[in-house]
Amino acid sequence: MVEIDAGVADEQFEPALDRFRRLGLAVRMIMPADDPAVALLERGGIAIRLVRGDARWPTDLEVPTLVPAWEVSRFSDTGWVSGRAGMLYRDLLPSRQGGRYIASHIRISDAGPVPDDVHFHNVRFQLIFCVAGWARLVYDGQGADFVLAAGDCVLQPPGIRHRVLESSAGLEVVEVTCPATHETWFDAELSLPTPDRRDVFGGQRFVLHRAAAATWQPWRAHGFECRDTGVGAATDGLVGARVVRAKATAQTPCATHDGELQLWFVLDGAVEVVRPDSSPERLARGDSVAVPAEMEHALETTSGCELLEVTVPA
Repeated sequence: MVEIDAGVADEQFEPALDRFRRLGLAVRMIMPADDPAVALLERGGIAIRLVRGDARWPTDLEVPTLVPAWEVSRFSDTGWVSGRAGMLYRDLLPSRQGGRYIASHIRISDAGPVPDDVHFHNVRFQLIFCVAGWARLVYDGQGADFVLAAGDCVLQPPGIRHRVLESSAGLEVVEVTCPATHETWFDAELSLPTPDRRDVFGGQRFVLHRAAAATWQPWRAHGFECRDTGVGAATDGLVGARVVRAKATAQTPCATHDGELQLWFVLDGAVEVVRPDSSPERLARGDSVAVPAEMEHALETTSGCELLEVTVPA
């Protein structure tokens, strides 16, 4: 294999990527998915390593040191950028918590087939929660393709091959991944679905959580209940994801946490995040907040409010 390094200016990356594709080179790897800056393209015995600006070619899986930060992302304030496979991405963690985590609000505007290929991610963990609409997905070792509907969640273990086949108009998902910058590799040799059943990949178990079949249980604060997605058990406590809702007007006691990540994304209704040293932050549907460890905070909301909560550890 002859390897060629090709560095281009920021504005030349996408045109160069398209030009190599037109020449018949296939994309084997691209990163990051929300704003591609590095790509590996191959044809015959030639491999081209395309790098944008000052981006760095990846080595092994790198999980940067956590830099905790209070981060509020508002649906009305945040722009959308075009990412992989024609998907639109909105960044929920602009600081990336030092590069350790990425949380993306992703949408597909039009219904129909998605221009995706069989691929996998080099990650520590990755979960997908469907906020609105539906997507048809297929995974290695999981049988036939299936529909991920609003309220459903999947845990994509490290290295599991998968593909997005089609979606409804207005599909919205939230994706949370560690680390923030990671590779997406394409596997042209594998055809999905695969005949054999397999659930464990990279030490984690594939999870498909169905909202329609879920049971609600008391949450950690009075007046709230939650449905757990099973992600915590499947990752041996590495990361957890659950939907929290208020049964009536409710408020959590002012408290702190000692984890790496506590992220809330508003699925329905509105909530106020109260901190002793600042004005309350009112969050509506599509807004999110990350609360760092040791920061005192409380939630105030009314019946009908639903939140997606992602925590590390579970």
